Order: sequence, then structure tokens, then C-alpha cells
Amino acid sequence: MLPFSSLIIINRKVGTPVYLQVANQLITLIRKGNIQPGSKLPASREMAEILQLHRKTVVAAYDELVSQDWAQTNPRRGITVSNELPLTKPRNFNTSSQAIGYSSKKSPGISSFPDILTSVPSGQRFRLSINDGYPDHRIAPTELLLREYKSLIIQSKRKKFSGAADPAGIYSLREVLAGFVSETRGLRLSAANVMITRGAQMSIYLASQLLVKPGSVVLAGDPNYHLADVTFKTSGARLVRVPVDENGMDIDWVSNYCSKQRPDLIYIIPHHHHPTTVTLTAARRMALLNLVVKYQIPVIEDDYDFDFHYSSSPILPLASSDHDGLVIYIGSLTKSLSPGFRVGYMIGAESFIQNASKFRRLIDIRGDHVLEEALAYLFEKGDMQRHLKKSVKLYHQRRDVFAALLTSMLGDRISFKTPSGGLAFWVRFAKQFPLPEISSLAAVAGLQMSDGLYYNSEKTNYNGLRMGFASMNEKEMRESMGIVQHILYQFKPAQVLRK
Repeated sequence: MLPFSSLIIINRKVGTPVYLQVANQLITLIRKGNIQPGSKLPASREMAEILQLHRKTVVAAYDELVSQDWAQTNPRRGITVSNELPLTKPRNFNTSSQAIGYSSKKSPGISSFPDILTSVPSGQRFRLSINDGYPDHRIAPTELLLREYKSLIIQSKRKKFSGAADPAGIYSLREVLAGFVSETRGLRLSAANVMITRGAQMSIYLASQLLVKPGSVVLAGDPNYHLADVTFKTSGARLVRVPVDENGMDIDWVSNYCSKQRPDLIYIIPHHHHPTTVTLTAARRMALLNLVVKYQIPVIEDDYDFDFHYSSSPILPLASSDHDGLVIYIGSLTKSLSPGFRVGYMIGAESFIQNASKFRRLIDIRGDHVLEEALAYLFEKGDMQRHLKKSVKLYHQRRDVFAALLTSMLGDRISFKTPSGGLAFWVRFAKQFPLPEISSLAAVAGLQMSDGLYYNSEKTNYNGLRMGFASMNEKEMRESMGIVQHILYQFKPAQVLRK
């Protein structure tokens, strides 16, 4: 018999009824082939004992399976998985038996698109994951958000979402964010300076479309956030790499470059630089601001996780000082909630936001205005602010635990510095442990982790990766580090067979 007690996990903190949680997880096991068609399921009384549930709950779950045709009842055998599963099998509209359509490897018009390296095999599922630095969706105020979302839909005020809407976002959220950012970051702005986007990445894309043209010179860190690099290259920019050290981007280097040639754009991540997690010092910020004003250089200031500081107080953004409207400030609410909620914001001069809104219509007429209104409500009631304070406290504890595990379990096989904030560590492996091989072996053991290829520059192989800690509890951290520890202490180079 399958170990149902470990395969079916009940979460009583979510709004989904327990019987549906059981039914849905059984359906998943059937879909994945863990439970074969025709197999007999444990009797309701036996399953109730296994899962420590009331028998009526299991009966309701089984009834749900039967109603969806995943299972059938038999007077002699009890309940069994259906031999004919209710899986959709669409037929080809072409009557010919020869496969056509998308079977060809040719793809029209995108041959020059920059390569985006993929660290995770497509379609593969993992038991554990060391991600790039995501929040823990399990602690997000999802119930409060969905409650308000549902209320907005079923109440009469939903009518205001049916017509034309501002592509810059719902005014109520722009207004409340203007107040929140002014209070926490010292920016002087109004709702007219704020645009709501589907995550910080959309903000980077929209800003690059307005500021970059073919041949533009963009100064960016080395290493740098890989998707920003791809975005600028796709716009036709030439990236010029600026060294990044323990104090952030080297502004003396930038000054020397500007004295010879004025760049068209500077892209900077001041807090918890991606991927290295270092923070730009206050002195370097002032020096950069002086250069920006002197040479009139537009800046994209990507402050994607400003809200998470543990060991020190945050330094005010460039955008909080006088900058002649040259600084475009980008933030994210996704980092405060869950990767599933794609909500970011872009702040700039009113004319810039208006132009960005016009361009946004070409790819996305408007965002999810119901979600935006629901988020505005959570800010107005203080729920988001309270959630952020609780998150910072929890993530601070997890950061310290993760640092201790890295030191005790991986030792001198890696190097890292404990970040002062953010949701991830920048961890570099010793050269005798090439990350592509380590990552492949981890995948075999059920652990998803980057192969480090995202973070290679044109000249440097850092053999490093970002290890996100915020989305893991201590048990998950220990299990993940245990897998990496075993691989490193048993590792023999070139043992991974490559296809």
C-alpha cells in the first residue's frame, strides 16, 4: 500500500475544505501514475485512520472522486480507480495521420532573440527547491486578499471594472502606494507618478522601451540581473559592464567612463544587488547621483526588495533626492506576497508614466484591476504593513538559520557573506565543484537548484548561485542542505552524463 500518510498533506489553515484537499491530492496521484487505473483504494474507515481524519470526511472525498469519474464503487471490491480516466484527449483537426503543424523545428522571426539560459529541466517536478529568492507563499495574507477580491466581484461596485480603465493601474492602489513609498523611502510623489505593473520585470521592460534604442549604451553591473540584461539586449542596447564589489557598483569606474563617453542609461540595483546581495553604500549613492545630474543620464533604480532589511537600516533610494526627473524607480509587491501575485510598480515623472501607460496598451491593455483594488484595501486597513513586519521578523530568523547551515554543512567547499537584507544568499562553490554537475546530481535527488549559468558574465565564471532562504522552513533547509552536502562530499568530477 502506498504511504498515504506522507503523500496526502492536510493544511487546515487554508480555506479549502479538508475533503477537497484529500480528493484533489488523490487525483494528482492518479494523474501522475502513482495510483494506477483499476487500483483499489483503502476502505473509508482504513483511510480515515491513516490520515487521522473523521470517516465522513474520507467518504465525502471518495464521493467527490466518483462524481468526477476518477473512481467508481463496487459492491464487492469497494472503491476503485476508474479504468477510463476522465482525461481530455483532443483529436487533431487534420484527418491525415501524418503529424504536421508545430512538429517543425522552425520558428518564425525570433532567431536573433538573446538566449535565456534555463536552469531547470522543462516539466520536471521537485520535492525540494532552492529558488532565486522568493517569499514564502504560505505566510502571505492570501485569505484576506481573496476575501476582498471575491467581495469586489459579487458586489455591485464590480460594474466599475467592466469599462475602459487606466493602463497605469487602479487609482486607489496608485494613491495608497504613493503614500506608502513616500513614508518608507522618503520619495516626494503623488498617484500621478505611479504606474502599477505585472511585476518588476514588466516595469524594466516598459522603461527600457522608452529609454533604449538600437545602439544605446547601458551601464550595468558585473554580474547583473540576467533578465534585465536580456531586456536591454532585446531593445538593441550595448551593455557595458561595471565592476561590483562588497560596496556595490564601482562608481569611480562609472565616473571615469562618463568622463570619456556619456552612457544612454544606467541600470542599478542599490539594495541587495542581484545576484551578489551587496548594498550600494551611501557615499557611492551620492557620487552616482552627482554624475547623473552632471551628465543628465537616465537611471533605472531597481529596488525590488527594499522592504526586507535585517542587520542594518536601509539607505534612502536615489529617487528620494533631487535628480531632475532622471531616476525611474521600480519596486515589487510580489516579493511581499507570493510569486503567484504578479504586482509591481514604476515611479517616474508624470510625463514618463503617461508615455509608459500608452506603450503598455500595446502588450497589456490593463492589469488585474480587481486584484489591484483588493490590494489597495489591504494597504488602507494596514494589513499589508502588518504582514511586512511579520515577514521581516520571520525571514530574519530564517536568514540566520540558513547561514549557520551553510557554514556547518558545506564548510570550505563554498564561500558566502551573510546578506544584510533580501531573500537570498550569493553562494560561490569551489572550482572543483562545477555547479552544472552539482545541479544535475541535486535534481536526481529531488532538489531543484540553479546551475549557475545565469550568473556567468562574458569574462567570468563565478561558479555561484543565489540560494533563496525565505520560502523554506528550517526542516526544508536542513533537507536541502543535506542533499547538497552529500553530493559535495561524494563528488567526482565529470560523473554526470550530458545529453
